[in-house]
Amino acid sequence: MSENLNSPAAVADAEAGGTYQSDPVVDGSPSLVEMEIYHAPRLASAAPSSTPAAAATAAPAPAPKPAGPAPKPGAPVAKPGVRGAVPAPRPAAPTAVADPAAIAAAGKFGEVDADGGVYVLEAAGKRQVGSVPGAAPADAMRIYVQRYLALEGKVTLFANRLAAADLSVKEIDTTLAKLEKELLEPAVVGDLDSLRARVAELRDTAATRRAELDAARAAAKAEATEKRTALVERAEALANADAAKVQWKTAGEEFRGLLDTWKSAQQNGPRIDRGLEDELWKRFSAARTVFDRARRAYFADMDERGAAARREKEALIKEADRLSSSTDFAKTAAAYRDLMAKWKAAGRVGRKEDDALWAQFRAAQDKFFEARDAVNQASDAEFEENLKKKEALLVEAEAILPIKDLASAKATLRNIQDRWDAAGKVPRAKVVNVEGRMRTVEQAVRDAGQAQWARTNPETKARAEGAAAQLQKAISGLQADLAKAEASGNSRKVAEIQASITARNAWLEQVMAAASDAG
Repeated sequence: MSENLNSPAAVADAEAGGTYQSDPVVDGSPSLVEMEIYHAPRLASAAPSSTPAAAATAAPAPAPKPAGPAPKPGAPVAKPGVRGAVPAPRPAAPTAVADPAAIAAAGKFGEVDADGGVYVLEAAGKRQVGSVPGAAPADAMRIYVQRYLALEGKVTLFANRLAAADLSVKEIDTTLAKLEKELLEPAVVGDLDSLRARVAELRDTAATRRAELDAARAAAKAEATEKRTALVERAEALANADAAKVQWKTAGEEFRGLLDTWKSAQQNGPRIDRGLEDELWKRFSAARTVFDRARRAYFADMDERGAAARREKEALIKEADRLSSSTDFAKTAAAYRDLMAKWKAAGRVGRKEDDALWAQFRAAQDKFFEARDAVNQASDAEFEENLKKKEALLVEAEAILPIKDLASAKATLRNIQDRWDAAGKVPRAKVVNVEGRMRTVEQAVRDAGQAQWARTNPETKARAEGAAAQLQKAISGLQADLAKAEASGNSRKVAEIQASITARNAWLEQVMAAASDAG
């Protein structure tokens, strides 16, 4: 099939070095515009042609000066005498499109006949691809070689992109189909058989690449499914957690993060099966509903418990206010300790409100204890004098120790105790010290009296004397047995009896000592 290079589309395609394929030739006249674009230097020096168009091109007559305004730069200019001429700007020089070596290599697969017909040589035979009447064979061939090189560039670009793995499966299939269609009977001159074979090889490569993309997409889909499932499982774990142990603020923020992650994966991540996605979303949505209900129920219960705690604490504040003016310091201090225990057990209301209630409760306590401290400070001056008296009495009491005469020690201690009680109270900080020292002296006197009673107790003496008599009797019997054993020469029996006599003599000494103490 030949091509008419007279059409506007063909001219534009030739200028761009594209692969436009035009309609069949309808007349034999060459495209003057295309000849001007590709062959301006050759046409300028060519011999006068027999055709009016060629003569007009070789020796253009000076154009008359237009009467009207000059045309704008780039506006179409009609060329007289050329049938079907396409208005186009005339370039100053031809534009190089491809390497001369590449043009020469591709030109080996073409021919140009005497009438300007251009043919491509293929394995299936010779096929006409167009005609350029009136042009030199090399110039006519160059137009179709440029188109071949442009088509070859498309194939090379596709091969490079296929190797770089930046094409989708759809792009691979679409580009392959387009290239194969363009290679069916293109109006180009070049090694089409080799180019078709190359595209066939690219189809095999594309099949491998498509399989890799399918595998990668399946892996991404499986990973996306796993991540979505993990989001759902985490959401369900949050929804089913023990409400009493949940940190609701933190859990709520995490749940919102899970939802944002889900939306991002749905919008930007790999697609997963629609049915599975719907199922996972239903689980996620159900978990979200359960979580929200549990959170609302928890805070509703917390509000109710907070209201109860508020009422109880307000009652404790009233009681604390009532006690704040009491002068029964010991009893009221104990009552405040009870109020404090109830306050801690009442629970919390809310941080700000709880702080405000505590401030009221603490103010009532402070009022009472400040009043008590003021009274105690006023008493401390008087108690300091009492402390001096009691410290002097302690010196007297501690002089009793160690006790040598129990009766004298008791009498002295009774006198000191009478004066001790009359001395009055001492500062609270000194009470434990002075009372402890007096208790030590009193305990020493009591211990001495108890020891004396144990020694002089008649019952103890009687028991000691009875035990001594029994031991003496047993020793006498053992001595008689010892004499018999010695007479019989039984050495083992002698040793046993002697050991028994020795033990009983020791017991007798202890009993006699106890009886002596009691006496």
